[in-house]
Amino acid sequence: MATSCGNRVALIGPNGAGKSTLLKAIAGLVPRRRGNIQWRGTAVKKWSREFAYLPQREDVDWDFPITVSGLVEMGRYPHLGLWKRYTDKDHEAVENALHTLDITDLRDRQICELSGGQQQRAFLARALAQEAHVLLLDEPFTGLDRNASESLACLLAKLSGEGRLILASHHDLDSAPQLFNECLLLNLSQHDFGPTSRVLTSSAIEKAFQQSPPGLSD
Repeated sequence: MATSCGNRVALIGPNGAGKSTLLKAIAGLVPRRRGNIQWRGTAVKKWSREFAYLPQREDVDWDFPITVSGLVEMGRYPHLGLWKRYTDKDHEAVENALHTLDITDLRDRQICELSGGQQQRAFLARALAQEAHVLLLDEPFTGLDRNASESLACLLAKLSGEGRLILASHHDLDSAPQLFNECLLLNLSQHDFGPTSRVLTSSAIEKAFQQSPPGLSD
């Protein structure tokens, strides 16, 4: 598959299909057994600072004692110099990220005190502070109520509209065409990739999931 900045790509497949593993492999968090991942025409490892990975909520220790501003500051770690000291540029990047995600008023709150939607915004702010061009999101809509989901959808559309590439694992087949303009359908291997409206047909989903999905038509 090949995609570019400005796209929102859904990774869709059954449990155990490899969606999370693929995101982690792109982020360099797990080794690849085969295949190549390139960005800007060269190995992705060279551009690691441009990739930000946001884990599933269940994989985050929400009781870890850190404030929202402390979490967002972590996004600057890849940019720190030899002495690991924050510069004015680093502080400015953090402030801009907090402002862009509209969470400046939450800066001193512990992450465990936030709602699900606020927690997602805090992690996205960390990615913006990192100046990442590619956002790798593992089930970002899971556990969010309707209002938080709609807010996140608008935010992701805004971020992709600004030229960022978004790749996200997603399980809701009905909402995928509205949230993502491209789709990678997989089950341990690639079944199809392309415009979401073309890829997510009943026959393709049935083949990938090995069962008949409700609510979809060819």
